[in-house]
Order: sequence, then structure tokens, then C-alpha cells
Amino acid sequence: MKKIFATCIMSLASASVLLTSCADELDSDKYFEDRKTLETVFTSRQQSEEWLAYAYSFMTNELADVIGKGNGHYHCFADDMYYGDRDPQYGDDGEYRHTYNAFKLGEYDEDTGYWAWEKAYKGIFQASVFIHNIDKNPQMTEEERIDRKGQARFARAYYYWLLLRKYGPVPIMPDNGVDYTQNYEAVSIPRSTYEECAVYIATEMEQAAKEIQYWKRDPLNIVRPTKGACLAARALAYVYAASPLANGQLSNGKHDPSVKDDIAKLLTNFDGKHLLSLEYDESKWARAAAACRDLMECEAGYELYHAPYNTVATFDRDATIDPPADGNFSTKNWPEGWADIDPYLSYRQIFDGEVGMADNPELIFTRGYNMCDDINNSITSLVAHQLPSSLNGWNAHGMTQKMVDAYYMNDGSDVPGKDSEMNGGNGSERVQGWTTARNYRDYPPLAPNVSLQYANREPRFYASVAFNGSKWWDTNPSHTTSGTYNAVFYYRGGDNGYTNSTRYLRTGIGIKKWVNPHDYRSTNGDYNHIQRKYETAIRYADILLMYAECLNELTQSYTIDSWDGSKQYTISRDVAEIKRGIQPVRIRAGVPDYTAAEYADRDVLRDKIKRERMIELMGEGKRYYDLRRWMDAQVEESKIIYGCNIMMTAAQKDDFQKIVPITSLPTTFSEKMYFWPIRKAELKRNYKLTQNPGWQYYD
Repeated sequence: MKKIFATCIMSLASASVLLTSCADELDSDKYFEDRKTLETVFTSRQQSEEWLAYAYSFMTNELADVIGKGNGHYHCFADDMYYGDRDPQYGDDGEYRHTYNAFKLGEYDEDTGYWAWEKAYKGIFQASVFIHNIDKNPQMTEEERIDRKGQARFARAYYYWLLLRKYGPVPIMPDNGVDYTQNYEAVSIPRSTYEECAVYIATEMEQAAKEIQYWKRDPLNIVRPTKGACLAARALAYVYAASPLANGQLSNGKHDPSVKDDIAKLLTNFDGKHLLSLEYDESKWARAAAACRDLMECEAGYELYHAPYNTVATFDRDATIDPPADGNFSTKNWPEGWADIDPYLSYRQIFDGEVGMADNPELIFTRGYNMCDDINNSITSLVAHQLPSSLNGWNAHGMTQKMVDAYYMNDGSDVPGKDSEMNGGNGSERVQGWTTARNYRDYPPLAPNVSLQYANREPRFYASVAFNGSKWWDTNPSHTTSGTYNAVFYYRGGDNGYTNSTRYLRTGIGIKKWVNPHDYRSTNGDYNHIQRKYETAIRYADILLMYAECLNELTQSYTIDSWDGSKQYTISRDVAEIKRGIQPVRIRAGVPDYTAAEYADRDVLRDKIKRERMIELMGEGKRYYDLRRWMDAQVEESKIIYGCNIMMTAAQKDDFQKIVPITSLPTTFSEKMYFWPIRKAELKRNYKLTQNPGWQYYD
């Protein structure tokens, strides 16, 4: 019996169109003169490719990894970043939401950002149909059919992964797919446990890696998943399943005793079955470590991107600034040291569009350029909100003082005064004083009149932080300063400071990550002069740090097969192996290694790795989920946000640099915020589906 399915025509002139957005509705009449049957679609190469493309088309906007604040999906904002141009904004019901304050206080509702759930399951259905029908296509070779099946399997499993990290355990649909347009009974499927979801994702990704034919794709197919992308997503699922939230929570006794573990007791299925593990299982860390190691030893040859040492300064970059000699990394060339690389450019260029996708050896999975414009070219884009007002930016995405303090000094030490204000004034004093027109060259890359609190910091700091007085390059041809840099200050009354409008940096600290030196806007609606950047959904640095994290939690040794059974790994808390994960990231960043004592102490090293992830992955949508899987969010996201005293003018610059609480950025964390709420309409559709703890079931 023939069954009518709807699909969407999409050009596949290049592989990047796999990620082109398409209409949400499954309205075939919009794309076909006649409705198509499965037999027609899957006996045509072109239409089969179009079906696969449509399966990927939902992996956008709300389901992007790097995303602005739009559409109720704010996972780039945790305790490190904030946005500040929508306060307050009221909904039709008279209640304010979709603002930073509503988001951080958990005052959003079950209808906020529901599209992620809906789109993911649409993509899962499309991919399932493809998997079960592509074998009948006579216009493709056997190799092509197998490869395309693997791509569809990756998409299906990746949708489940995106759902798992956001909503927690979710229903796993029958393998041949369930159309949400079917009757009520057909979609009444209960949630699987977290472990079951993780194992399903990992198993499917392992199978997809066997089906996909390539470790690397040519430039025209760069956004198609590879074997490496499958193994990376598999590793992510296993790491999250090993983490405290899903793995016995506090039963391993290694976390802040003030953090409650009620969430595991409250999150149950319709029949009372617990969906999060109540017992700690150390072997899950070993399983996750082995999955990371599969990436580290695979044929793709991933490594961290690095830019060569640069002796020529231009208006948009300084000559390489040598980190202080450490007697180790400073004496060796890459990959054992930083002597022949530029740590600042090595980090900046991953995100600013200077390096193409095919030229970035640490890029494991991406949805490509202009990913729904969430990075570059839309009202929700990161770059437009980070550009200062003087470059026609919205000057609205900023950084917390906690994040500023997380960055190291260039010798690997803590910045003086680190977190002292939030610790009741306990700790060292912050550095006083300013650069001058005479001495600023002694503090590269600072300009004159910059607080010495920002001097001598690690390279990633200067690539990411738009501190008061930092350099912003100007290439707007209509400006008299075009082709030079401007020092941008955030004093009250200045062009980029508080001026009684909604667009100002609440902490007096901005963000440069994702911004290219040549980016500017000529008018409020101009996005044409923002250079294209691609999304870094999964990059190798993330996998390396996760590998170190997993090994650090082990007290026993485990023997685990590789993903394809070709070899076995001995997995234990081996410091030499932990260094394999940590040292490349530290070397590329231009900061010294940890001490032997720090490597030896499990608790100390755990905190070091968490901090390294906070710095390395800032602004990539990782911190939000890290804090939740670690069960650190209840503490870290409840801390008062601090920043500069932005009500001070340039004449009061010393007072401006005094770190104060930012009352306009309230923050708290309640247990319901571990997982995003499920829309009430979905609960009504699926009577076996349970709501996440703390959220309402029905109206």
C-alpha cells in the first residue's frame, strides 16, 4: 500500500545546502506539482538527496549549538555572558519574558522555545523514513546508499543528542519512524531513561560511523557528517551520561554538599520509574574516556588549529606577543610548545572567519557558514550585538567579571583580586593604575589609558574580552579613522557607555570572540560587512578536555574495546594520558602547564579542568550545559553578577574600575532549571510523556 509522504525540494548544488532552512510545514503542494509517493522519491537520486537535505533542515535556529538570544534558546548565556537589550519586554498576556532577567530567574514558561522539541522530532521522522527506504534507489551506487544512510542515521541520533542535553531523557521513537500527524495512541511513547538515551545515541553513532564512507570531506561536502563527527557525538553522549546529573549525582561524595540531589528522585516516568540514575557508576567515566580516545587515535588526524609566529604588525593585529618563558613549552615548537606559533591568532582565527572550514584541523562537526545567521547576520546574531555602538553594533552582549577573572595571567598565575568581591573581599587586591601615552607599549596589546587590571593576561583573554579601552579595528570607509584601530571606552555619557538607553554593557565589559577585525555595520540593518563565520558545533579542544576530565575521575583501571573492536584501551587515571588532553590546549593558548602537585590531586585538577573549559569554550554554548551536568549550576548561577561601575564617567575612571554588584542583572537557579520545560501541547498529545520537575503539566 502506498503511503503519501510530504517532503521539501532543496537544491544540492553544494553540500552546504544540507543545512539550508526550509518551511516548517510539510506542505508538498508548495514544492511539487503532484504529491509524491515513497516509491517515486526513493527511486530518484535527486529526490532522495532532497529528502535527506530536508531531514537536516530542522537542525537550525533553536537546534544550533552556537546561537544568540532569539527564539527562547539562550544556552550561550550562563555565568559567563549576558545580554542586555531587552529589559523589560512584555508578552501578550502582560507578563514579561524573553528578557535576560526572566531567563535568569526562571520566569519563562512551558511555551517558551518549544520549537526545539517539535523540530527535532520532525527531523527524526524524516531521517527514519530515509534510512528505511534509501536501499531501493537504483540511481545510486551501493557505496553511495550506505554513506547516505549513515548521514541520515547521524542526523537522527544528533537530534536525540540535542534533545537529551536540553530536556533530559526523551521518548525514543520506533526505528521506522512515527509521524506526529498520526493518531493520539501512536505517539504515546514514554521517556527512556538518561542511560538508555545515551546508549541509543552512542550505538546509532557507532553504526553511522561504519556506514559513512569518509573520515574527511572535500570542501564542497564539508558540512556532511564524517566518521569522526559520529564518534565525537558518541563521546559527548557518554560524557554527559557519566557526569553527576545523570550518574548517581552526589552519591560519589565529590561535590558541594549544598547542592541538592532531589532532581533524580523527582524525575520519573509515568509509571514511577526513575529516569536519572540514583547510583554512581565509575565505569561510565571510563566508557566516556575510551570514546574520546577513539577520536584522538582515529584516521582523521585531528589536531588543534595553530597560526604561525608573526613578526609583522598590521593595523588589525600585533606581531606575536611572546608569553613569558616557562622553561618548558616556551623552548619547543608546536605541538610540544608554542615557540613557533602565535597563541593569540591561533585562538582568534578559529572564530573570526579568517580560516576556512576545510583548513581547520580541529573542526569535527559544523552546520556551516551563516548558520541561520545566529552568529553573523540577523537580529539575534552574536556579532551584531557584540560590536560597539561606534561600529553601529548593538553593544549589548557582555561578559561577567567572574569570566574576566577566570582568564589567567600570561605566566599562568591567577589575576590579582580574582573573585575577591564575590568572596566578601577576601583575597588579594586588584591592580591599581593605568597605562599612559609613554608606557603603554610596555603592556602589549593595550592602548593608553587602560586599567592595569587588564595588563599581562593570557592570549585568549585578548582574543575574547572587550575590556574598557580595548582596541576595536575600524574598516568602515565612511569613517575618518578607517584603517586604524580605536580604543573603545564604556564610561557613562560616552559613545559606547551608558546613555540612558537599553543598549549598553551592564558590566562595562564586552566580548570580541566571533568578531573579525574587519566587521562593521554602516547602518542599523546592515549585515553585509560582517564576515562569514561557521559554527563550531564540535571541535577537537572540547574532546581533549573531556578526555582529561573523564580520566581524572577514575580510581580503578578498565579495559575497553575501541569503537570498531580493532584494539583495546587500558583506561585509568594515568597522568601522562591526562596531559594528552590538557597540554595541547594550554600550549595553543600560550599558558604554562599545571604543576605536578596539581595533576596529582584529583579534586584540584577537577576544578582546573572546569576552569579550562570555561575559558577555552566561552561563547560556544557549552558552559550552560557543563554547569548542569556537573550539578554546579545551583551554586555558580546563583552567585551575584559583578562588573565595573558603569555609572562613572571618564573623569571618574578609578571608580569605574571598582568591581561592584550589577543589580540590573539578577540571577538565581532553581531545580526546575536543570532541564527545559516540555510544552503542554506535547504532554496532551502523548499521555505517557511526563513533565520535567518544577514545570506545569496542564493549564
